[in-house]
Amino acid sequence: MFFYAPDIAKSNFLSEEESQHAVKVLRLKEGDTVELVDGCGNYYTAEISFAHHKKCEVRVLEKREAFNVLPCHIHIAIAPTKNMDRMEWFAEKVTEVGVSEVTPLLCDHSERKVVKTDRLEKIMVSAMKQSKKAMLPTLNEMTPFSQFIKKYADFEGEKYIAHCYEQDKKSLANVYGKSSDVIVLIGPEGDFSEEEVRLALENGFVPVSLGNSRLRTETAGLMACHTIHVLNE
Repeated sequence: MFFYAPDIAKSNFLSEEESQHAVKVLRLKEGDTVELVDGCGNYYTAEISFAHHKKCEVRVLEKREAFNVLPCHIHIAIAPTKNMDRMEWFAEKVTEVGVSEVTPLLCDHSERKVVKTDRLEKIMVSAMKQSKKAMLPTLNEMTPFSQFIKKYADFEGEKYIAHCYEQDKKSLANVYGKSSDVIVLIGPEGDFSEEEVRLALENGFVPVSLGNSRLRTETAGLMACHTIHVLNE
């Protein structure tokens, strides 16, 4: 049984939501062993010392630091899809695969201008627990494209933009350097505007291809994340 306990270093009590799941849904009781993660890379083995559906208390038996942590920082900056179900699918899958940070991008061709990150964060927490990871990805608020580019103009890792314009582009799999921190920009259904591509290239982002197929936005984001993982194995 895997539970999210972000405050476990300061408090031995699970949240009300996790307490209810443990005691009412799973019928756990005093003496049962549970697995906890704090979202910061730490994994705990603990024992339930007080089984209450609103405030379940645990006693930590073992702590493992840097549990299943990524070898590099993977940041996917992606224009949210018009259909939020597809964006939620993306958030779930990249969390399962392993991503460090996600930034929704507001682009010139974006059909979705607003994203409620609280719903996405709940999905990412659930995916983190399901895939037995201890690190919860950072989920940023929606950021205008130009603002994002300026913020990472001096980023010392590798920076890529995946767009569909005819241009000399190499495969992400052939240019990414193993263990390097990385940012990949993924555009909206209508692609980045020509001005956005120009701005990205002027600020050091390298154009890349994710394959021969024209991918949906959320698929492209997952493909980029998975490619980086494969290259780091």
